[in-house]
Amino acid sequence: MQRREFIALVGSTAVWPVAARGQQTGKRPTIGFLGVSTPANWSHYVTAFRQRLRELGWIEGQTVTIDMQWAEGRGERFAEIAAEFVRKNVDVIVTAGGAGVAAMQATSTIPIVFALANDPVGAGLVASLARPGGNVTGMSAQATDLAGKRLELLREFIPGIRRLAILGNAGYSAAALEMSEVREIARKLGLDTVLSEIRRGRDIAPAVAALKGRAGALYVVADPLTGSNRIHINALALDARLPTMHGIREYVETGGLLSYGPSIPDLFGHAAELVDKILRGAKPADLPVEQPTKFELVINLKIAKALGLDVSPTLLARADDVIE
Repeated sequence: MQRREFIALVGSTAVWPVAARGQQTGKRPTIGFLGVSTPANWSHYVTAFRQRLRELGWIEGQTVTIDMQWAEGRGERFAEIAAEFVRKNVDVIVTAGGAGVAAMQATSTIPIVFALANDPVGAGLVASLARPGGNVTGMSAQATDLAGKRLELLREFIPGIRRLAILGNAGYSAAALEMSEVREIARKLGLDTVLSEIRRGRDIAPAVAALKGRAGALYVVADPLTGSNRIHINALALDARLPTMHGIREYVETGGLLSYGPSIPDLFGHAAELVDKILRGAKPADLPVEQPTKFELVINLKIAKALGLDVSPTLLARADDVIE
């Protein structure tokens, strides 16, 4: 064997030991699950992830261990939890969005699966969707690609809208990217915009209060911060008489008006399939980043009525779910 081939073989064995290690030691593999929000906010996602793992033969406590840690919407916790997983030498790390970047910075050897990311390539998580490279792969949420569709739906819902407020976490790179995208699309559609940047929970109330009377609707950019505070944001928006557009149905289930985007539980189910492949010996570099296959339009009719908005029968017929 040539020296170069030998070094490559040793390197690949050191980086991808999951299947072999399990076979040799009988050790139950461990999944480090870095939840960017709270257990309550992510309950549907965790259920979908665990259920798909069970269907694939990975039963928690029997054939696999899942170590769940929660950042509770605090970005500074991402690196801390990722480092803890590295110290524990887990077999694979599962997370989402910006936490995937923190995990990647913590390890270049432990496989990482992001269950959703708005812009995996732009965030530096992967080299390309088709050929991720490195130790990271996952699911793309296509958030910026969907911004235009959301604005079209919002204009259909509120035909006379002239000015749009955009609320997002300026300290979260994916959210900042989507805010910029929404603003540009709104400009092309002839809508004025009011940008409302937040960075922590205490920024939310004054930010929404400052929008009262200044916009016809509020586009809320999803990220761990807004996700952890979505009930509060929706209550404040309702008080300010601001119809809200979201990218995730769970925001609408907790008092938002309208959402359009991929099914997040479905993404977590597909992430479990990637974990299954990795635990059976596949390399993340060889597993293309997958795109969403299921999209949902959700309308909260109760909030529409509270805001005095009429919903057209056509729009209601197109909705995947109507909350009454």
